[in-house]
Amino acid sequence: MTTSDSSTTLPERAAALVDLLRRNAARTEEDRRVTEENIEALADADLFLLTVPRRFGGHQASIRTLLEVSAELGRGCGSTAWFTALVNVCGWVVGLFPERVQREVYGEGPGARVCSVLTPGGTSRAAGEGQVVTGRWPFASGCLDAQWALLGTPVTGADGEQLDRGVALVPLAELTVEDTWHTVGMRGTGSHTLVADDVFVPGHRILSLTGALRGEYPTEFTDEALYRSAFVPVLSSVLVGPQLGMARGGLELVTASLGKGRPLSHTFFAQARAASSTQIQLAEAAQLIDTAALHLMRAADDIDGWAASGRAMPLLDRARVRMDTATVARRSREALDILLTLHGAGSFAEANPLQRLWRDQETASRHAMTNPAVASELYGRALLGVEEQITPLI
Repeated sequence: MTTSDSSTTLPERAAALVDLLRRNAARTEEDRRVTEENIEALADADLFLLTVPRRFGGHQASIRTLLEVSAELGRGCGSTAWFTALVNVCGWVVGLFPERVQREVYGEGPGARVCSVLTPGGTSRAAGEGQVVTGRWPFASGCLDAQWALLGTPVTGADGEQLDRGVALVPLAELTVEDTWHTVGMRGTGSHTLVADDVFVPGHRILSLTGALRGEYPTEFTDEALYRSAFVPVLSSVLVGPQLGMARGGLELVTASLGKGRPLSHTFFAQARAASSTQIQLAEAAQLIDTAALHLMRAADDIDGWAASGRAMPLLDRARVRMDTATVARRSREALDILLTLHGAGSFAEANPLQRLWRDQETASRHAMTNPAVASELYGRALLGVEEQITPLI
């Protein structure tokens, strides 16, 4: 395994896999999970190790690098990019735990993969030095190819009172995967439901969600800047790297089709590329994608910058990252919509990869963490100094 922390070679490795991901995109969708060939290629390129601590053989790369890699992969397959982004952000969360926990996950090598459903769910009861959890956690992307799971759960006291909200790290072997992911988009993410039935989780494997939202992490390695990054800004930003990539993939496909000299139907244009309407629509889509990229990289640099400084990221900056990520989702979706209009009804032929990109984009961009209306309200409140917020997830 490589331990290089280069922020340039990792996106290049991702870009080198785009053609493979495109070839396997239909199979990934049909199988409703990322193909083994994709997983092996990603593992060979060490692209599951972006956020694993260097102490265990990982890259410990920046958040910007993580987003650049997922955007590259999204050009080829939205589901594979999403899967890779979430495996890596879960690796980052593991890096927030005490070293004891990190050794449990990576002690035999940095290649262990973790999935997550951080939305608090299920029930718990105190048991000795830990909690016994029971419940169902839907939308666990990548759970079919993970060895561990992070589950949002209440933390209760001896009398059943809720003491905190936590994130429990559980071996996947102690959970059941229920096949529930039947969707029209992002089908290959395998985002099924995880089920726990009286599973004991020792206290050292439960991260305080309340503390994490304040930037309080139990890792002993406080000099490692990556694991000082603001909790919600990281979790929200990783959701839109693949979406930017999908929009870029659509732009590449449409531009290539125009280069083949196809006509503009029901007009006098023998080549669609000669029409002003084509040129204007292509430029509008490209500019929307550029806007999305600028917002995403600003968010990444804000996260990395505050983490490097050793200071907590202020509320206003965290709210702006939520707004940035919503903007990436919205502008990427708008760009792809223009591109499909430009390409015409043929975009929706089953053999045309544009229709898969469209369905994946329409699905991914509806994630609750990137809701533009919610992001606008919380950012507006932060700008005005309104203390009462609409969510703790900032």
